[in-house]
Amino acid sequence: MQPFNVYPLYDIEPVKAQGSYLWDKNGDRYLDLYGGHAVISVGHTHPYYVEALTRQLSQIGFYSNSVQIPIQKELGQKLGELSGYPDYSLFLVNSGAEANENALKLASFYNGRKKVIAFKNSFHGRTAGAVAVTDNPAIAAPINDRSHVTFIPFNDIEALKAEMSEEICAVIVEGIQGVGGIQVTSTEFLQEARRLCDQFGSVLILDSVQCGYGRTGKFFSHQFAGIDPDVITTAKGMGNGFPIGGVLISPKFQAKFGMLGTTFGGNHLACAAAVAVLDIMKNESLIANAEKQGAYLMEQLKGINGIKELRGRGLMIGIEFEQPVDKIRDSLLFEHKIFCGYAGKHTLRLLPSLAIGQAESDQFLEALEQVLAVSV
Repeated sequence: MQPFNVYPLYDIEPVKAQGSYLWDKNGDRYLDLYGGHAVISVGHTHPYYVEALTRQLSQIGFYSNSVQIPIQKELGQKLGELSGYPDYSLFLVNSGAEANENALKLASFYNGRKKVIAFKNSFHGRTAGAVAVTDNPAIAAPINDRSHVTFIPFNDIEALKAEMSEEICAVIVEGIQGVGGIQVTSTEFLQEARRLCDQFGSVLILDSVQCGYGRTGKFFSHQFAGIDPDVITTAKGMGNGFPIGGVLISPKFQAKFGMLGTTFGGNHLACAAAVAVLDIMKNESLIANAEKQGAYLMEQLKGINGIKELRGRGLMIGIEFEQPVDKIRDSLLFEHKIFCGYAGKHTLRLLPSLAIGQAESDQFLEALEQVLAVSV
């Protein structure tokens, strides 16, 4: 049996990783500025992280949510403290799509409604409910009903006002659109979305799967706007590579037995990974480092010729070019051994570990200048 062929693959086979670097089977070293889609938050194979998972696995790796799992409460306490949401509840899942799926379900349970407002160029996942609010018909099968979803222009306050009513179940928006090109949600838009959801009894869901977990210089990017969503979803950087996601739920929601459920969500090993990530983030001041290194990269990028526009916050950076970005990305990867991502045809996407240092930033900046000197 062969893998189902849905991924175009680079002919690169990583076999070792440490910090911000990967090594392939040939011994070549690569600088990782993408972290497997913003997943590597505290660096590859951090010794504290490795030790925490090893210790947990030697004790118990899994049992179901029908028994006491104290490490779930430890995770909730530490996440509430570091994120600034100690009074919210936490429902643990396995991925960002699953987090968004449960957020939408929770909203519909809360107000008994179905209609959702989502945004152009959004991405929320590939499961039924999540893909329905994702603005990409190519990944929505006929079975994925989207008739209850209205897509409006991103950051458009007037469009949101025009669509809001007492029929709207939820507004779901990314704090920063990742797949959509590193588009930052404005302060004014988020504040108006909060006001309108309050006015009409709708639920405001902030998808922080990619832009959350300290990446922007605050724990969640919407905190720059000074608003509190009703529901916050998170995943990618939460486990530093171990699959885990979470739904942070406002005190306005009342839980009841059977309302939500999952087999693997919140298992011992996943929680051990997530607790280790929070400990490292706190002890090594990685949120502050994300702000510092992000500001350094943005400032230095402003001085490089050939860049059309810079977008983002902290260590979630989009670099837009006039020309398609594929040749630039491939030159960085194959000639300079640097992994970057992309978002659309013209935008290079940087999502490095929050522990990246200035030496790694300078390595990238020098390589990018060399690539642009040839390709622009």
